[in-house]
Amino acid sequence: MDLSSAIAGLGAWLRPWPLLLVLAQVLALTGCMVTPLPDEPAPVPVPAEPFVPNRFQLAADTQVIGQLHYTRGRDEQTLLDIARAYDLGYDDIIAANPGVDPWTPAAGERVLLPLAHVLPDAPREGIVINLAARRLFYFLPQEQGVAQEVITHPIGIGREGWSTPLGTTKVAKKHDAPAWTVPASIRREHAAKGEPLPAVVPPGPDNPLGSHALRLGWSSILIHGTNKPAGIGMRVSHGCIQLYPEDIEPLFAAVPEGTPVRVVDRPYLAGFGRDGLVLEAHAPASASGAKAQARQALARALKASQADIKVDWEAVRVLVAERRGYPLPVAAEGVDRGAYLAGLPEAPPLDPPPLALPASGEWFVDLGRFEHERSARKLVAMLRYQGPAIPAVRLARDDDFQVLAGPWATRAEAAAAARRIARDLEEAGRVVRLPEAEVSARL
Repeated sequence: MDLSSAIAGLGAWLRPWPLLLVLAQVLALTGCMVTPLPDEPAPVPVPAEPFVPNRFQLAADTQVIGQLHYTRGRDEQTLLDIARAYDLGYDDIIAANPGVDPWTPAAGERVLLPLAHVLPDAPREGIVINLAARRLFYFLPQEQGVAQEVITHPIGIGREGWSTPLGTTKVAKKHDAPAWTVPASIRREHAAKGEPLPAVVPPGPDNPLGSHALRLGWSSILIHGTNKPAGIGMRVSHGCIQLYPEDIEPLFAAVPEGTPVRVVDRPYLAGFGRDGLVLEAHAPASASGAKAQARQALARALKASQADIKVDWEAVRVLVAERRGYPLPVAAEGVDRGAYLAGLPEAPPLDPPPLALPASGEWFVDLGRFEHERSARKLVAMLRYQGPAIPAVRLARDDDFQVLAGPWATRAEAAAAARRIARDLEEAGRVVRLPEAEVSARL
């Protein structure tokens, strides 16, 4: 049929439309009118799964949890801001991003997030702590017919001379809002530095135990919060295990007394995950025998899986030397490392909890002027990550940048802060009084 015939046929069909209209009215009166179906509603989009960087389900054969991601620095974030937002520690973020300035990364700079972890070789019950990885794993009790879950957090551990002990113990007692009875050895140490401590530090912002504590079966060793969150992921304590304030509270609520606790030191962890055979390398306590330890970890993983896989020993050597702290493929037929890292997914943007800063006032510590804005920005960032945090601002002057720490309500508070800044950062400052409105006007 040609186009003219089709149009003529359509006209013939439309001519009796009055009769069709009457018929429709009759059908409506008799209840036989067919109501046209409404348009189908648009499908409701499935909400995206929440991005949880620290809680995972386990299968019986799970050896690697999580996945590496990347993010990009925003505004004036430091690497410590990014680490805390994604529940990573200082050593985690620094080792994974060599060459990135921890205090003044460029806006938009690509930052690798080491959010994949090889589970340490230990029973999957209770709390397992791997000192080398600065990481705690809490294996929730297994329920019949439900996949087991593991929660993992970065930790601060004992510094040199105050090592966190290895071995097996348990959660002996739980303390909400604990007071800190200061051991005599720690009081002597602080007294030698001219920083006397009381016999007991009451609960509050000056208490290094934070808001909650799990006392272990070992004398004077606890899992607790901290008032110095910048130390999470480092060797900073007198042997205790420290967590971010936002991590200790839910862990405290979830862990019952009597929970077993195992502390191990596994710098080299190997296992099978979504990327096949992987190796995760951390700084060992001793450099001697590092490659042999890595070989042993890989041999255990291969034996457990009964897999016949050739290992790229050159890749192993590089990972052992670099100690990046996150798992990478090491099978001989594995992917190219550069291409693998370039193809990582981007994590949704997350923000760390706001810093707890003192009340406002008019007393400041003037820390001088800096020719380069980056130097001033770095000092401000370092001040805000002291424990407790020290507020600070940088002011653009004619040819340089001034850094002011504060404000505080009283001169005495500002003077105490000046002494702490001189001791911790070796930056001398003088106490000044400036109306807060004047400082705000210059920002």
